[in-house]
Amino acid sequence: MKTLKDFNFENKKAIIRVDFNVPLNDKFEVTDTTRIQAAKSTIIDILEQGGSCVLMSHLGRPKGFQEEFSLKHIVKSVVDIIGCNVKFVEDCVGDKVEEAVANLEAGEILLLENLRYYPEETKGDVAFAEKLSKFGDIYVNDAFGTAHRAHASTTIIAQFFDGNKCFGNLLAREIESIDKVLNNSEKPVLAILGGAKVSSKITVIENILDKVDHLIIGGGMSFTFIKAQGGKIGNSICEDDKQELALDILKQAKAKGVEVHIPVDVVAADDFSNDANTQILDINQIPDGWEGVDAGPKSREIFDDVVNKCKTILWNGPLGVFEMESFAAGTIALGHSIDKATKNGAFSLVGGGDSVAAVKQFGFADKVSYVSTGGGAMLEMLEGKSLPGIEAILK
Repeated sequence: MKTLKDFNFENKKAIIRVDFNVPLNDKFEVTDTTRIQAAKSTIIDILEQGGSCVLMSHLGRPKGFQEEFSLKHIVKSVVDIIGCNVKFVEDCVGDKVEEAVANLEAGEILLLENLRYYPEETKGDVAFAEKLSKFGDIYVNDAFGTAHRAHASTTIIAQFFDGNKCFGNLLAREIESIDKVLNNSEKPVLAILGGAKVSSKITVIENILDKVDHLIIGGGMSFTFIKAQGGKIGNSICEDDKQELALDILKQAKAKGVEVHIPVDVVAADDFSNDANTQILDINQIPDGWEGVDAGPKSREIFDDVVNKCKTILWNGPLGVFEMESFAAGTIALGHSIDKATKNGAFSLVGGGDSVAAVKQFGFADKVSYVSTGGGAMLEMLEGKSLPGIEAILK
């Protein structure tokens, strides 16, 4: 696996695929700079060697040129985080860009305009990728969030850099962290899968059953398992057509010696609202008119015990509707449990949009071993799929 350490960037131009697909408010200000901060290490390493950086990214899903999706809006945030001047060019291919790249000196950064202003980007167009390739001596992919897309800038471009391509620091860390969970883990290994739907996690569960010792199933997906076993779940979310699958997963887990832990009690509400009436109920005894919205106190204790006897922990998906303060206690308790286990030497990896949002919201981001920056890409790696953006560098 080639990384920045395998190259000397002195007087070289690095064309870097970053993931600056960041949220903006109605004043076009960046509201979450995590992805920009994640790219800082790679950019600084190259600049300190005497290289220059040409940064390319997409922002949103524009249809043609739409002002609100221009990367010019994020220049100030990039400058603030990287700590040096950033030049911007209002295109990503063409004469303007060629001139800006030609004038780029060692130690300087140039940010190109939104790649997705061109439909050729998402189509994986070879000619478009070749145009982009002219802007660098070495291609660096540091965008894990788009590594599962075979787009021009994430995958196709790599074929024009035979021997001169590598992973940036962020993408290398992502690969190492997921590999540590899947292939080089210290036992016991625990996977915590939450969220609403079993269907979105089927392939993940099937792929990791051979690699884990414990599996916690929480959140809305737990009700499909409970109903499949004959429990009463009231108005709780449930995928009725996945009940047979849930029973099959439990059967597979048992055959492989994996201990499955499903909540035993829940916080139930009479309305999907922060102000709803609530009560603590056994998870398989929820009456009609009530729905489970969070893991109950007994479940939190059981999960704490499981988490703290494991040495490798993967967390993907919350235990309840944490966006509502009244139903966040289970997810917060799990965060504390993982924090404690990590302090005691466990390796903890958090990934997936909702889990990442939760650890940030409740202050656990710096208390776990690693927080993944790519939800879809991480899920595909956990499913055992090879990602085109990673394969393109390894070729």
